[in-house]
Amino acid sequence: MADTPKHSVSVAGIVVDDQDRVLVIKRRDNGHWEPPGGVLELDETPEQGVQREVYEETGVEVDVVALSGIYKNMSRGVVSLVFRCWPRAGSARASDEASAVRWVKFEDVGKDMDEAYRVRITDAWTDEVAVRSHDGVNVLAG
Repeated sequence: MADTPKHSVSVAGIVVDDQDRVLVIKRRDNGHWEPPGGVLELDETPEQGVQREVYEETGVEVDVVALSGIYKNMSRGVVSLVFRCWPRAGSARASDEASAVRWVKFEDVGKDMDEAYRVRITDAWTDEVAVRSHDGVNVLAG
């Protein structure tokens, strides 16, 4: 069992407001625009994890609506559980992890975001749970 590969589990929130805008962050560590999210801690459920991560990075409290996708970064071994969420309280603001936070219209999502993260938002607009793999930038063919 010692040679069993290890995976990291992360969570992300596709937070959609009543104007069909999506909450996105510009990460401080790499400068990329992405949905808010991060590593799931051992003592929390996926729903608790996404609520914590969205709040820490944006100042917005959310209600988790549904799982919208499962994504694996093949180059880093990270499995991400992505949830569609509704904002409940708070105001969007920058944080230690996000140099900028903004609400973006759905049709403008792709302008500043790598495909591997943009697809998480477009997948959240469907009723199906997506399962995809990517290399950190591009979605890989199934």
